[in-house]
Amino acid sequence: MKRIEKIYDYILKQSETFDIDTLKEKIGLSSTEISENLNILRNNVSMELNELSRQGKIIKIRTRPVLYIDKKCIERLLGKKLSEGPIEIKAIDEIIGEEKEVETIAEENSPFDRLIGASGSLRNQIEQAKAAILYPPNGLHTLIVGQTGVGKTLFANMMYNQAKYVNRLSEDAPFIVFNCADYYNNPQLLISHLFGHIKGAYTGADSEKAGIVEKANRGILFLDEIHRLPPEGQEMLFYFMDTGKFNRLGETERNRESSVLIIGATTEDPNSSLLKTFIRRIPIIITIPSFEKRSIKDKVDLIKFLISNEAHRVNKVIKIEDEAVKAIIGSTSYGNIGQMKSNIQLVCATAFLKSINNKDYIEINFKSLPSDIKSGLFHLSGKRKEMEAISEYLDSQIIITPEGHNMLIDKDPYDPPFNLYKIIEDKAAILKDGGADDEYINNFITTDINVHIKSFYNKVKNDEDGRNKILKIVDEDILDFSEEVMNKIEKKLKRNLNDRFLYALSLHLSSFLNRLSNHKNLKYTNIEGIINDKRTEFNIAVEIKGMLEKRYDVVVPKIEVIYLTLLISSITEEQTNQHVAIIVAAHGSSTASSMVNVTKQLLGEGVIEAIDMPLEVNPTQILDDIIEKAREIDMGKGILLLVDMGSLANFDSIIMEKTDLKVKTIDMVTTSLVLEAVRKANILDMDLDSIYNTLKDFRGYSSLEEETENHSGKKNVIVTICSTGEGTAVKLKELVTNIVTNTTKEEIEILPVSVKDINNTIRTIKKKHNIIASVGIVNPNIDAPFISLEELISGQGENVIMNIIQKKNFKVQGNHGNIVAKDLCEDSLNQFLTYLNPSKIISVLYQFVSVLEEKTKINFNNATRIRIMVHIGCSLERMVIRDGLKYKGDITKLNSNLVKIIEEANIIFKESLNISLNQDEIYYLSEMIE
Repeated sequence: MKRIEKIYDYILKQSETFDIDTLKEKIGLSSTEISENLNILRNNVSMELNELSRQGKIIKIRTRPVLYIDKKCIERLLGKKLSEGPIEIKAIDEIIGEEKEVETIAEENSPFDRLIGASGSLRNQIEQAKAAILYPPNGLHTLIVGQTGVGKTLFANMMYNQAKYVNRLSEDAPFIVFNCADYYNNPQLLISHLFGHIKGAYTGADSEKAGIVEKANRGILFLDEIHRLPPEGQEMLFYFMDTGKFNRLGETERNRESSVLIIGATTEDPNSSLLKTFIRRIPIIITIPSFEKRSIKDKVDLIKFLISNEAHRVNKVIKIEDEAVKAIIGSTSYGNIGQMKSNIQLVCATAFLKSINNKDYIEINFKSLPSDIKSGLFHLSGKRKEMEAISEYLDSQIIITPEGHNMLIDKDPYDPPFNLYKIIEDKAAILKDGGADDEYINNFITTDINVHIKSFYNKVKNDEDGRNKILKIVDEDILDFSEEVMNKIEKKLKRNLNDRFLYALSLHLSSFLNRLSNHKNLKYTNIEGIINDKRTEFNIAVEIKGMLEKRYDVVVPKIEVIYLTLLISSITEEQTNQHVAIIVAAHGSSTASSMVNVTKQLLGEGVIEAIDMPLEVNPTQILDDIIEKAREIDMGKGILLLVDMGSLANFDSIIMEKTDLKVKTIDMVTTSLVLEAVRKANILDMDLDSIYNTLKDFRGYSSLEEETENHSGKKNVIVTICSTGEGTAVKLKELVTNIVTNTTKEEIEILPVSVKDINNTIRTIKKKHNIIASVGIVNPNIDAPFISLEELISGQGENVIMNIIQKKNFKVQGNHGNIVAKDLCEDSLNQFLTYLNPSKIISVLYQFVSVLEEKTKINFNNATRIRIMVHIGCSLERMVIRDGLKYKGDITKLNSNLVKIIEEANIIFKESLNISLNQDEIYYLSEMIE
């Protein structure tokens, strides 16, 4: 029996003896009592009791000590059903009903009063929500707008609770949540989920099904990421909002009715992401402020509330140092409260691990924080006013107890579906029993904590991952190359690097290649000094120089090696307290904020602030805001002002006069410009003049050489280059042709070229054709990718050709398997086999190798695949003529697991060809692969 089951069983047996009269005398069981009777550590008992409480199996009574009682026992004694979910009370009389003066949650003025910021930064939003709920006859449809992690889902839940509180909805009214992004790529299925479908409405619709619009009747339908609704879905939805009528997918008449209040949520600007006809049906738009724009008191209260969540989960007091609180606040940027919650769970879980053996409380200090959270204190120090204001709300240490905690909603999407503390405790016990020392246990489980929390938050976050965002700015080839470079740096420095460094490196390389194509060089003083000071980083940069020159066939000047040295050294040194601070100011309600948020997501929390300029705001007011912001974030090296247009471009002289700060202004701001500015200021730590001089002519990361689309009407061709041997030339053309024809139906001609007099031949071809790639034994050094013969045979070149075809916007067909391996294997088998037909067995051989790869978790290169398939083809022929090999090696030295995998895969031949490899052939194959 599991520990939690043993504890619940004990509570059940004890609760069976209670009756109404004795209930008040012995109102529950304490964790200490259970611990002593079951001989289980009290901390473990407390953890399982909290879990049982969350499951709604037991009732928690917040006395001192905290007591617990079986829920079914109370229902039996009272003769009535209690509400579903967790129940926490201050006294048993709250349920029995004999003392009416007991304070309960229901006596609060409104569910919204429990929200942090209800009387401050969320006051207007809550008034809007209340008005939307109360508006006759059924309330007003509402759109909640805000960045990822600001609490849009929570706010929608509170609107639902408010509607029940004012009796606008019944207690059992449905609250249906639907994320429109889940079916974004399948509009038909998305509309089917919304409105339902009839049998036969589409392929796979085998029965009639009601949609969530019907299920939400007389309740609320919450549509998260509503901007992902396709136009046809929006049209059907706004017709429903107008009339209350709809039809299921496949029906022609809109005869069905449902009374539903719709609440939508989006991270996008509604005016650009939703149909205007749809927006007009939503009279209430509520904007939830980002964490950055919440009041100082809200920020501190949010941290206290989130830490109390963790204290409640683990049933331990949590003590946290004020500097640690400041660091957590400073490290919370683009992810808002969702990101903060993730950081706090990570910090608390790590601290809990250290307290397992020797403490009744969890202690969190600044030194114990992960480096990326620790750096939040540095970022916050750039905002002196905020730093001082936060200090007023904090003592040197905050102590948070597990008692008195109230959950705002039953199910929070940002709550992991697992008990992280239980995982930590169980794994620590297992490792301890296995003889592991404390240092090993701490290191092992800390890594595990990171994996659990990060994998969970990667699933629940709504925004695109950083890789997709960076690919909108740089080429995938550059990002792939940057990953190669980062792997090399990690091996050289023996440390793991984060995505922030990867993105900074890819932006740097993209910028360098762009400058190279425009024949522009950078100037940097004190080159020799940098080389001498950073010798290790410089040596790594020299190796990267070689990789760059080989990959892109360019000459990398010494100055670029210096820049790479600075970039690498940025990860080995602590950040200084002085940086150029950046202010982005742009017209519009969120233009500047959007650019700054993208930058923070990719490169981290640099010393950068956004100032949005709604058109109705007076420019004088904006100037005052910029001056105040400049004074606040100045880090001693001046201010770079990035603006979009108009009078903003002339503000720098006024700001310098009023603040005595050095200011430089660059206009026509773009997201790329902001990224480059932060990279140079924060990572390369350049001075203001250097940043300004390198950015004033910056026009993005895209190279002019990218304009390779074929606008001339010339035919697209791939050139294959070989020696004069006729057979080789024909085979090479055949291989490339097979790749192209299996990748796209569009016409791309393959032209064989002899290495003899190649330059003249290429010039002639270029006059009549558009060369998109060359393949063969020598590089013709033309303005198109080259794939060597070795790369083609290994399989890497085949992928390169497919990527080229995709980038040229040809329509690409589905995955077709590895053509080169199959072709070369079939050619070889034609020479060896007499009885078996190579063209008939090739697909079976390939299937066999695929199973081996899957089972062994090894990806064979083409050379290995071909070797294995040819060997097996010959083995199968030996089986046909009954002339199998006899294995003469030592069977005990073979990999038994690999032998077993081959034996299992051998079934493929029996089922497809009615032939099987004998045991000796299996042993030989195992030896060959091993």
